Amino acid sequence: MTAPIQLTKPIQFIPMKQVNIVDPFWSQYIQLVRDVVVPYQWEAINDRVEGAERSHAVQNFKIAAGLAEGEFYGFVFQDTDVAKWLEAVAYLLCKEPNAELEAIADDMISIIEKAQQATGYLNTYFIIKEPQLRWKNLTEAHELYTAGHMIEAGVAYYQATGKRQLLDIVSRMADDIGHVFGDAEGQIQGYDGHQEIELALVKLYHTTGEDQYLQLSKYFIDKRGTNKFFVEEAEKRDWSSIWHKGRIQIDPEYFQVHKPVREQDVAVGHAVRVVYMLAGMIDIAKETKDASLIEASRTLWNNIVHKQMYITGGIGSMVHGEAFSVDYDLPNDTVYSETCASIGLIFAAQRMLQLETKSEYADVMERALYNTVISGMSLDGKHFFYVNPLEVQPEQCNGHNKNYNHVKPVRQEWFGCACCPPNLARLLASLGDYMYSVSGNTVYSHLFIGGTTELNIDGSIVTLKQASDLPWSGVVKYELTTTAQVEMTLAIRIPNWSPQTTILVNGKELQVAEITEDGYAMIKRQWQTGDIVELNFDMSIKRMKSHPKVKANAGKVALQRGPIVYCIEEADNGKLLQQVKLPSDANLTLKFNNDLADGVYTIEAEGVSINAQAWSDQLYAADVAFEETPIALTFIPYYTWANRGEGEMMVWVNELVK
Repeated sequence: MTAPIQLTKPIQFIPMKQVNIVDPFWSQYIQLVRDVVVPYQWEAINDRVEGAERSHAVQNFKIAAGLAEGEFYGFVFQDTDVAKWLEAVAYLLCKEPNAELEAIADDMISIIEKAQQATGYLNTYFIIKEPQLRWKNLTEAHELYTAGHMIEAGVAYYQATGKRQLLDIVSRMADDIGHVFGDAEGQIQGYDGHQEIELALVKLYHTTGEDQYLQLSKYFIDKRGTNKFFVEEAEKRDWSSIWHKGRIQIDPEYFQVHKPVREQDVAVGHAVRVVYMLAGMIDIAKETKDASLIEASRTLWNNIVHKQMYITGGIGSMVHGEAFSVDYDLPNDTVYSETCASIGLIFAAQRMLQLETKSEYADVMERALYNTVISGMSLDGKHFFYVNPLEVQPEQCNGHNKNYNHVKPVRQEWFGCACCPPNLARLLASLGDYMYSVSGNTVYSHLFIGGTTELNIDGSIVTLKQASDLPWSGVVKYELTTTAQVEMTLAIRIPNWSPQTTILVNGKELQVAEITEDGYAMIKRQWQTGDIVELNFDMSIKRMKSHPKVKANAGKVALQRGPIVYCIEEADNGKLLQQVKLPSDANLTLKFNNDLADGVYTIEAEGVSINAQAWSDQLYAADVAFEETPIALTFIPYYTWANRGEGEMMVWVNELVK
């Protein structure tokens, strides 16, 4: 049994305003978001990308504001594409002024303000299309979810620019929600079908200092699963659905309302909703020091990470409901693994690190970042995955097998339901928020991303400069500059992929095992300007195996080096990858490839492939001798797959045991 979490000292992440990222790997992604992704997505939500699915998101706001005529188009949550775009813009402006981009955002905010109703209500679907159904179908209509994303945008834009217009808009919107929901007479005693408002309200509370926003978030967390709210509201509208003309179907587990949140010990239902709910639970647990909610958060986390997470940091194995299945059910080819779900997992991981600084949380954050998250976007920043499979055969995806319709062998320009691309943009643009935290005189380094951060430790200004060669080399250095000698602990994560790590302080080697607590090397000393910490991580190639209960990976192996998971792709290895075997004693050789993703390390190995020509025309036969032909195998980083045209891909490869 794990020990209960004790909230003794507050743990706060250093905000991105204090972190300047200069990193050979991650800076190019942030620059890609700035130069390509955000401008491209602005064009997409304005319906100016030829060949892309129609968005209409900006036009919906113009119609609601009385600035244009027309009908609402899109999903009930179409407003969130604009909100997440604004949030990504805010994070970019936080680090680098851009008058043109800020002017575009300001104009959009003015349109949003004109669309807002006198009560504070703001949702273009219900303003334009069905005002009579406002707050009548929380089960399906995403009203609070949509509000939550706009609140996050308002907070981020205020923090970046100091401009209050959008913050005031979302504060009025939150005030309206506070009047509508609650246990008083005439209020709605319910919650949203898609969690998001909970974590957004806590952000609004932190920014404004207004306690009612914290209490409203707590209300939604506490109320969830304690009543039959979705059934009761369905009865009031004669069981109508917003999605179709038939009777609404309510699966309590899909919506995580089958139990109160403190009693939920297994992740079930829609994966994004689960991790957004978990993030909100952790926020409230931290603010209120609620021991039962803390333990419930840890229990859900443990189930997700130890029994339902892919090696790439993906979650949600079922296409039906974009949902969790059961423990250890992790198919590779029909997997869902939505990009948004891994992003939500990162949100939860960062918050768990504010409850307790255990390296596992940062390990998961790193795993999801380097693999599923950046796999969700092409190297040109203009094509995206909604679903992130671990095995692909294009003939299945493009054929008549509807079990694979959700799996795409190439990234798409845009989606009618486009939650993932702007979600990815806002995460990468705010990457500085996930790197460091402080508790008293202890500074925790969670991610190995180059750059500088400035801290105030006991009145001394400490500048911490990190230089990282990850993910291709295991050398990381920290250099300190301080206005005066300062006693502090620099706590550096020892990643789970590095069983052998050396640490030098000013050239003197430390005994890592003796100073490691909860996966962090705790380097306590009197620090002064010029002190240097150098880490050398074990970057050997690991042959990863699954838990025996994961039947999809029985007899298979995956390769990982550092935080990077590898795969084989048709472009290097030909077709029929399911016939490939990697001998257990095969030499695994690193090779630098300048032609892929501006330079990556691939893994070369001698494998074997079954010679299918030896098989007869019969579908089944006995006593067939298979001829195994030697084949040169090339493994590429998983995040780079599908950037060289359509083809097969596989993470878990058959192992030939010798």
